[in-house]
Amino acid sequence: MKVAALYDIHGNLPALHAVLDELEDVKPDLLVIGGDIVSGPMPAQTIERLFRLETKVRFIRGNCDREVVMAFDGEPLRPGMSAKGREKTEWVAKQLTRAQRDFLSQLPQLFVQYIEGIGEVLFCHATPHSDEVIFTPLTQQERLDAIFQGVEQGTVVCGHTHIQFELLAGKTRVINAGSVGMPYADQPGAYWLLLGPNGCEFRRTAYDVEAAANEIRRSDDPQAHEFAEENVVQVPTAAQAMEVFERMSG
Repeated sequence: MKVAALYDIHGNLPALHAVLDELEDVKPDLLVIGGDIVSGPMPAQTIERLFRLETKVRFIRGNCDREVVMAFDGEPLRPGMSAKGREKTEWVAKQLTRAQRDFLSQLPQLFVQYIEGIGEVLFCHATPHSDEVIFTPLTQQERLDAIFQGVEQGTVVCGHTHIQFELLAGKTRVINAGSVGMPYADQPGAYWLLLGPNGCEFRRTAYDVEAAANEIRRSDDPQAHEFAEENVVQVPTAAQAMEVFERMSG
């Protein structure tokens, strides 16, 4: 069995198209969509593309998906959210239909799948107990062990921080799939994870980022230009992102 884990698409439809095109050759048996699906420049189009998948697919919820539903419902967002984050979340919520909102609202936080050669794998967005807790390879081992304490599966696949990495927390192998739509990496592209009998393989799909940026700039997203320039044409490095995340988590 081959499983493709696609995390943190963030409404980047061109990046999603590129990965799905590559998957036509890979032919996975299952796709796991790991949350933070719509919070980006093409939210409604992205979720509709995923609805048309012919491959078997399982979805889990990300923190941004949860917050978009809250905004759709008119519930107050978390006090610590930045002004830009609030603007994006409220704009995305206005782009969705009631049916799309209802789909996001019922997504589970966890999914478990047995994969030959790996064993039982727990898929979550950030951690098994939270959709927003931050950790990186720079996180102190004691804190990592505490975050994953009590996990029964030998492998956990997560996302949330948009950085591909692998580490050990206690006896748990933790693998971050990276981000399809907003990666933090050494070069632009769409990052994802392939799991199967041969183990876990970090994947990067190259795509025409200039054409994608132009498409994104033409969207109605109030932050479209910034997204195109800072998350598509050029991307923050993993090292830069980890430093920021460690300050946030500290």
